[in-house]
Amino acid sequence: MRVNKKYSCLPAEEKGIHIINIRAIEDIGYDQHESTLLNSLSKNPDADCKYGLYFRDGKRKVDYILVYHYKKSSTGKTLSRRAQHNDASVRSSKQEQPLPGKGVQLELRDSEPHMDYHEDDKRFRREEYEGNLVEAGLELERDEDTKIHGIGFVKIHAPWNVLCREAEFLKLKMPTKKLYQINQTHGLLKKINSVIQKITEPIQPKVAEHKHQTVKRLSYPFSREKQHLFDLSDKDSFFDSKTRSTIVYEILKRTTCTKAKYSMGITSLLANGVYSAAYPLHDGDYEGENVEPNDRKLLCEEWASYGVFYKYQPIDLVRKYFGEKIGLYFAWLGVYTQMLIPASIVGIIVFLYGCATVDENIPSMEMCDQRNNITMCPLCDKTCSYWKMSSACATARASHLFDNPATVFFSVFMALWAATFMEHWKRKQMRLNYRWDLTGFEEEEDHPRAEYEAKVLEKSLRKEHKHKETDKEKLTWKDRFPAYLTNFVGIIFMVGLTFAIVFGVIIYRISTAAALAISSTPSGRSSVRVTVTATAVIINLVVIIILDEVYGCIARWLTQIEVPKTDKNFEERLIFKAFLLKFVNAYTPIFYVAFFKGRFVGRPGDYVYIFHSFRMEECAPGGCLMELCIQLSIIMLGKQLIQNNLFEIGIPKMKKFIRYLKLKRRRSLDHEEHMKKKQRYEVDYNLEPFAGLTPEYMEMIIQFGFVTLFVASFPLAPLFALLNNIIEIRLDAKKFVTELRRPVAVRAKDIGIWYNILRGIGKLAVIINAFVISFTSDFIPRLVYLYMYSENGTMHGFVNHTLSSFNVSDFQAGTAPNDPLDLGYEVQICRYKDYREPPWSENKYDISKDFWAVLAARLAFVIVFQNLVMFMSEFVDWIIPDIPKDISQQIHKEKVLMVEVFMREEQGKLQMLETWKDKDKKNGGNCNNHSPRLSRSRSGSLSSCHSYPLDV
Repeated sequence: MRVNKKYSCLPAEEKGIHIINIRAIEDIGYDQHESTLLNSLSKNPDADCKYGLYFRDGKRKVDYILVYHYKKSSTGKTLSRRAQHNDASVRSSKQEQPLPGKGVQLELRDSEPHMDYHEDDKRFRREEYEGNLVEAGLELERDEDTKIHGIGFVKIHAPWNVLCREAEFLKLKMPTKKLYQINQTHGLLKKINSVIQKITEPIQPKVAEHKHQTVKRLSYPFSREKQHLFDLSDKDSFFDSKTRSTIVYEILKRTTCTKAKYSMGITSLLANGVYSAAYPLHDGDYEGENVEPNDRKLLCEEWASYGVFYKYQPIDLVRKYFGEKIGLYFAWLGVYTQMLIPASIVGIIVFLYGCATVDENIPSMEMCDQRNNITMCPLCDKTCSYWKMSSACATARASHLFDNPATVFFSVFMALWAATFMEHWKRKQMRLNYRWDLTGFEEEEDHPRAEYEAKVLEKSLRKEHKHKETDKEKLTWKDRFPAYLTNFVGIIFMVGLTFAIVFGVIIYRISTAAALAISSTPSGRSSVRVTVTATAVIINLVVIIILDEVYGCIARWLTQIEVPKTDKNFEERLIFKAFLLKFVNAYTPIFYVAFFKGRFVGRPGDYVYIFHSFRMEECAPGGCLMELCIQLSIIMLGKQLIQNNLFEIGIPKMKKFIRYLKLKRRRSLDHEEHMKKKQRYEVDYNLEPFAGLTPEYMEMIIQFGFVTLFVASFPLAPLFALLNNIIEIRLDAKKFVTELRRPVAVRAKDIGIWYNILRGIGKLAVIINAFVISFTSDFIPRLVYLYMYSENGTMHGFVNHTLSSFNVSDFQAGTAPNDPLDLGYEVQICRYKDYREPPWSENKYDISKDFWAVLAARLAFVIVFQNLVMFMSEFVDWIIPDIPKDISQQIHKEKVLMVEVFMREEQGKLQMLETWKDKDKKNGGNCNNHSPRLSRSRSGSLSSCHSYPLDV
C-alpha cells in the first residue's frame, strides 16, 4: 500500500488494545511500557474527546467529517486496520517524516485481502487528497474502529492560522473591539415600543440572541495585518462552529486530487464515490440526561417544538447554527405567516358577510322559489330529463357565500396585501443584512461542479486524441444543444401530459354525470353535480400529488443533462423547471373550471360534442364559482395535509425505523461492540443528508399561488394557509435539528430567484382575479341588469333575465329525453342559461344584444380593475422605502466609525514614528560611543540599544 510521506503519525489512545497491536508497537521501537498501556486501557478516551466532537487529544475540535467505504476481511480486520491505517492521527508538518510502522506494514501486506483495482484507485485518491489537505494546513485524524461495518471516518480540524488565512480570503466580517450605541427611538415611539415589548414578552423565545440589543460591535472584514482591531481574548470561540465548517468546506472544494489528469475537489470525489459523505458535526445531543448545554439543544427546546408554536422564531440563533441562507428561509416563512394573519381575518369577515346576507340575496331566493316553476332543459342527451330550477336551491345559496360584492373588495385587498408583503419582506431582509453583517456582501463565482469538470475533461481528451492544441476548455452552447433540445421537448411533453390527464378527468365527469342521471330517485339526481365534482377533484388531487414527485425528479434530470457550471446556476435552472412543471400541474384543473367549463357548451339542439358522443359539461345555474371553490379548497387542503405534512413526517419516521431495524440486527451479531456509546460523527452519519431548500420554498410558493391567484373564489384560503404554516415552521425546524445532518453554512443576502417568482405570482394574481370576478362569477351580469334592465332598481327578475328559452320540438333527432313526462306534465318550452334570442324571434337562438352588453362590461371591468390595482400596488411599492430609515442611518454610522478607527490608527503610527526619531537623535551618540560595532545603521542602533513595544 502506498503511503503519503507528508503524514506524521501521533501515538493515539485506542478504545481497545489487541495483543498483536502491542507487539507491533514494540517492534517499531516506541518507548512505551506497561504503565502507558495500562493507562490507555483504564482511561475512557471517548469522554476526553467528548464522544467525537474533538480529536483524541481532547483539545482540537472536529470541524468537518469525511466518510468513506473500505473493504476488510472478516478474520483479520483489526490487523489490517492497525497495519494499513497506522496514520490514525494526521497533522500538518513542514518537515517530511517517515511514517511510523512502515516496516510492519510491509511485513503484513501479504495478509491483506486482495482488493480490486477500483478500491485501490479510490484509496490512492484519498491518500493524495488528504495529503494535499495537510499541505493546505488542515489537521486530520482517521477512525475506522467504528460500529458501522466497512465505514471509515476522517476528522478534520482547522488550526488558528488556517482559520485566519481563509477568513481573510473569504472577506468574512468579524466583530471588532469597537462598540457603539444603536440609535434608539424617542418620545412617543419609545413608549409605544416599550408597551409592545411588554405585551409580546411571553411569545419571545428565551435565547440570548433574540434579546433587544442597545449596543453593537463594529464589524470589519478579517485581516491578519489588523488582528489588533479584533477581540481575540478567546480564540477558541472567535470563529464559531458554523464559520469553522464553512472555512473547511471552502478548502475542501478548492483542494484538488490530480490523479489521472483529473482535477477533483470534494464535490467530484463525492460524485465518484471516493468519499461517501462529507458534513460538519452537530454541536451535541439535543435530548437525554446529563446533556451539556449547546445551541442544538436550545434550538430544539425554543424552536423545534410544537409546544412553542405561538412564539417568535429565534432567527439569530438559527442563523448562528445553520448559516444565513437557511436563516433567511425561516425568516421569510415567519414574515409570510405573520402577514397571513390580517388576510385571514379579512377573509373570515368576507365569508361571514356572505353567510349573513344569504337570506337577503334576491337571485338565490328566486331560484329557490318553487312558485316560479322554471323548467330547465336536460343536462345530457336521452337519459337526462327536464328538471326544476328549484332543485338547485342549495347550490345557489352556497354560491352566494363566495359570490357576493365583498369578494370584489377582498380581491383588491389581497392584491394590495401581496404588494405590502413583498415590501415588508424587503425591509425585513435589509434589517437582517445589517444585523448579520452582510451589508456590502457580494456573492463570488462558485467552484465548477463535478459533472461540469468531467464533461470538460472528456471534451479535452477528445481533442487531444485528434492532436489538436487547445486552450482551457469550456462547454459552449453547441455542446449543450442536445440537452437544450431534450429540455424543450421534455417540458412540452410534460405539459401536454398534464393537459391530457385533465382532459381525461373531464371525460370522467361527463360520463359519470350521464350514468348517475339514469338514477330514478329524485335525491340521486339532485346530488349528481356534487358527487361528480367531489370525486373528480379527489382524482385530480391524487394525480397532482403523484405528478409532483415525478416532475421533481424529471426537472432534476433535465437540469443535470444541461451540465450547469456552478451550483448556483444548477439551482436556478432546477427551480425554474420544477416551478414551471409543478405550477402547470397544480393549477391546470383550477384554470379549467374557472375559465373554460361551460364556455363551449353550445345550446339545446346544437350542443358541442367530444368524440361525437360526450356533451361538454355545463356550469350550475348559480355559476361555476361554487365548483371552483370546491376544487380549490380540496386541492389546497389535500396538498398541504398529505404532501406537505404527512410526507414530511411519515417518510423520515419510516426511514428512521428502517435504520433502527438494521442497527438492531447488527447488535444481535455484535452485542459487545454496540453497547458502547456512539461517536458524534457516527450518529450524524445515520441522519438524512441535507437536500437543499428548493422543496421547502416550492411548497410555500405553490401555497402562495393558492392564496393569491383565485382568492376571489375562496376567501378562507389565507386562513387555511396560516394554520398550515404554523405547523410547517415547527415541522421544518424539527426536521433540520433532529432528522438531518448539519448543512454547510452558506452566506446569502437575499432569497434569490424566489423573490422574482413571488413578484411574478403577485402580478399574475391581479389579472386572474380580474377575470374570475368578471367571467366566472355573476358580479358583472348583476351590475348590468341592475343599472340597465331592472324596472324598479332591484335584482328582482335577474334569474329570468339570464335564462333563454328553447322549443323542445327543435331537438336534434335522438337527443330528446326518453321520458318527456318525467315531471308529470308535457313540456313545450325549457330554459337554459345563456343570452340568446327566443324561438319565436326572427333570428331564433342567435346571440342577443344582452350578451354583447354583458361582455363589454366584463372586458371593461378587467381593464379598469387590472390597471387600478396595478397602480395601487406600484404606489404601495413606491411609498414604502426598501431600506428602513434607521437601518440606513446605522449603516452610515458604521462607515463613519470605521473611518475614525483607521484615522486614529494612522495618527498613532505617526506619533510613534516621531517618538522614535526623537529618541534616536538623543541616544544615537551614546550608542555609538559605547558600542561602535553595533552602529552599522540607524535602524541597527535602534534595535541594539532600545526595545519599544508596539501596541496600537
